[in-house]
Amino acid sequence: MTIVVQTVRSTLRSRLKSSVFVAIALSLFTLSGCQSTVPTATTTADRITFGTTATISTVDPADAYSSIAGILLHNLGDRLYVYKPGTTELVPQLAIAMPKISPDGLTYVIGLRQGIVFHDGEKFDATSMMFSLNRFIKNGGAPSFLLSDAIETIQATSDYELTIKLKKPFTAFPALLAFSGTCPISPKAYEIKAGSFKPKEFVGTGPYKLVSFGVDRIRLEPFAQYWGDKAKNGGIDIQIFSGASNLFNAFRTGSIDMALQGLAIEHIKSLQTQATEKRWQVIEQAGSGMDYLSLNVNSAPLDRLEVRQAVAAVMDRSVLQDRVFNQQVVPLYSLLPNTLSEQVPSFKTDYGASANIEKATQLLTKAGYSKQNPLKLELWYRSNLTNDQLAAITIKGVIKKTLPDLLKIELNGVDSATAYKNLDKGAYPMFLLDWSPDYLDADSYIQPFVDCAKGDTTSGCKEGASAQQGSFYFNDRVNTLIAQSRKTTNPEERRSVYGELQAIVARDVPFIPLWQSKDYLFVQERIQGAALEATQKISFSRLQKR
Repeated sequence: MTIVVQTVRSTLRSRLKSSVFVAIALSLFTLSGCQSTVPTATTTADRITFGTTATISTVDPADAYSSIAGILLHNLGDRLYVYKPGTTELVPQLAIAMPKISPDGLTYVIGLRQGIVFHDGEKFDATSMMFSLNRFIKNGGAPSFLLSDAIETIQATSDYELTIKLKKPFTAFPALLAFSGTCPISPKAYEIKAGSFKPKEFVGTGPYKLVSFGVDRIRLEPFAQYWGDKAKNGGIDIQIFSGASNLFNAFRTGSIDMALQGLAIEHIKSLQTQATEKRWQVIEQAGSGMDYLSLNVNSAPLDRLEVRQAVAAVMDRSVLQDRVFNQQVVPLYSLLPNTLSEQVPSFKTDYGASANIEKATQLLTKAGYSKQNPLKLELWYRSNLTNDQLAAITIKGVIKKTLPDLLKIELNGVDSATAYKNLDKGAYPMFLLDWSPDYLDADSYIQPFVDCAKGDTTSGCKEGASAQQGSFYFNDRVNTLIAQSRKTTNPEERRSVYGELQAIVARDVPFIPLWQSKDYLFVQERIQGAALEATQKISFSRLQKR
């Protein structure tokens, strides 16, 4: 019996110090486990076998920074706060309540659960939680900036009370504490030392223990002393496949119980089509990832507002949805996904739902372009990602068909690693990229794009998130609004602030949102308890065979 989980994007991440940057165009998937070198049936009746094509390089929470590692840590560890199943509502997990926040928004006091032990038998308390968060910051792993940028000090103010002081007010801080890497780990098993990591070991407090970590298999077993709801299965086996076709065939033939991360678009379509006949469920929901164009506002001719607005007007998202992704993505008209209540589809309001050729023509004509003097633009994409290439070719084809005499697109491909090294150097006028948030809050979609720590209206952004994204956009009002959104705890005020931010982005066009990913979960009839969370996580402990 089998389950397949997939989001239509691969998760190749590259983070540049104080900004989050996800790179990859398709196939982001929800993960959980991997075992067995060859496709085999589950070794025990009540064990669940997962398959994936993803390489899991580390499960050290201070260094793990991929979606697949996040799913493993979701089940191996606990966090202070988690999302209530099926919602985006934060609820306490290791904390006993939501934090008490000082009037200035800088100090968070968090009471902790008692009677919890780590996988090695050590006691969980405020001191071990302080150790874990300090290690996350000081060991300097890939995601360390998430906490180091926000936190001033962490103190165990009693045996079961943690007090955290922030550098600046940050309303979304509790959501950040739900990030998979903030789980506590046993101080007996780890050390605080820059660059010190244990990629193939994990000693936490979660419902599963990591018992083996191999090149092509990982094995999890239920933790008998777990404080919460016990696992409903005998363990999880994760098997790593060499390619998408092997993973697809293993699921289709029932030799594995779940397939996660790695199915191609045609595989998803095939499994959807066969669902009724084969009697597996198809669970589909909007994902949290998005793909977009980053426009270098310092690069001529994109330094002209009319040119950027014309590019926004000519984008036809429905063509990308149909021709490239076979309806496995959703058109996106904001930097915020439609799963967040603060989203306002400003690009749809300003430029229309599909290509607005009349508006694009007016803008280009106003900018001085004509049949005799067409606008020429470079569009860059990651050449190692097939779906990026297909999307870029499609965008060029649509523009060639609708504006053949006014806008000429030149395509250029470069591998992901090179792209990430050169984005903040201003090497690319326009680049097709993708993004996944670290925490489910509007802040994680806005600040990492348009915030600027140092810059001006003349020279653009010199230091900060916008520069790292390759846009170099600077807007003092935007910086003020981001700071305001991080201070206020009033939901309506935050909604108003994010509404204005989205309107400004649509007007100034430093980025053009294109599509939002979809998540798919294919579940065999004899598997119960499978669900996709808003965070793309799966809780293994709820899975069981009937």
